[in-house]
Amino acid sequence: MFEQALVKRHAIRALRIPGGGPRPRRWFDAFADVASKAGVTGSWLQLSPGSPESAGPDVKGPLARKLTEAEVKVIVEAVSAQPGDAVLTAVGPATRASAALGAQRSVVGRELGLADPDELAFCWITDFPMYERNDETGGWDFSHNPFSMPQGGLKALETKDPADILAYQYDLVCNGLELSSGAVRNHLPEVMEAAFAIAGYGPERVHQSFPALWQAFHYGAPPHAGIAPGFDRLLMMLLDQANLREVIAFPLNQSARDLMMGAPSPVSGQQLKELHLQVVLPPP
Repeated sequence: MFEQALVKRHAIRALRIPGGGPRPRRWFDAFADVASKAGVTGSWLQLSPGSPESAGPDVKGPLARKLTEAEVKVIVEAVSAQPGDAVLTAVGPATRASAALGAQRSVVGRELGLADPDELAFCWITDFPMYERNDETGGWDFSHNPFSMPQGGLKALETKDPADILAYQYDLVCNGLELSSGAVRNHLPEVMEAAFAIAGYGPERVHQSFPALWQAFHYGAPPHAGIAPGFDRLLMMLLDQANLREVIAFPLNQSARDLMMGAPSPVSGQQLKELHLQVVLPPP
């Protein structure tokens, strides 16, 4: 039954590539490989330019061979594909399928010059889902910040399906880049306990893992919220840089090493002893 539930949660996402029909097979194969690594199945449709006297463009590609003519029509019309276009599809868990096509959309947008490099397009992302389903365990995980206040408070946690619970969380995004992130924080111990219970954390675990918050809440912590702007990301935007490393004074190298500090570095046995730690190597 768990496998059937996972299948029901799968979704199909589609993306129109303007003028992408004539692209070579290796380009589409590369997309399918990227989608596979993201845990979804990638496929495509290619629409021929057609001709004035034809009833419509010829459609080819893996999906054209697997789907009926009516099913192909549904996908083509859903994305308003035109003769000469291509349609990429991703099938799998909804969030993974969306992420795979979202990344492809950014790449193709740059290739085709669809984005105005001089425009700063700001938007607020709100109403984040509080929980997301874990595809491996079937349980619920926090999708963002577990210490945020759920919309509807304790009543929502007790009466709503976890998939329908939203959180008071918000991000400021510019040209697809997250500049700031914030939330209305949870300040009530009973709401905190109920929120973590949905994610599989019992009361004792909450008390032991977050004693400072748990105790502070019982002294009457006031409602509070905030947002944290990323100064380095603002610099990226202002300097038109695609890599965060270009605006950081001492960035890590490609191996995640800090060359100035020489970190990470080997830890001595004495240091491990002081912290009561032990290195356990994996079996050969």
